[in-house]
Amino acid sequence: MTLVDAYDEEELENDSRIVMRLAPHLAAYQVAVLPLQRKLSDKALEVFSDLVKEFSAVYDETGSIGKRYRRQDAIGTPYCVTIDFDTLADDTVTIRERDSMAQVRLPISDLKTYLDSKVKF
Repeated sequence: MTLVDAYDEEELENDSRIVMRLAPHLAAYQVAVLPLQRKLSDKALEVFSDLVKEFSAVYDETGSIGKRYRRQDAIGTPYCVTIDFDTLADDTVTIRERDSMAQVRLPISDLKTYLDSKVKF
């Protein structure tokens, strides 16, 4: 796969997005940790600190969640972990997949196993 092959521009309903569809093991970052709001950054940094030990990870709290998703799509990050207010209540996170934009909710305790099954080859 070349970078030219990985580059894609998608037209959405009211928007467009640039996506680098790199294989997870080729992406600069395998996972991004994104707090929904800055007041959730303590929990988000805790999750990030745990993930960065085993994965190429990045932390981003600037701008709206939609803009942060778009930034990660454009650089090829295959998975974004979102920390929201439910995270504080039930210790779960939302994982968004870059290519399909599908989201799943998982307990934080299952996060490493889930990501490991998706990004390692």
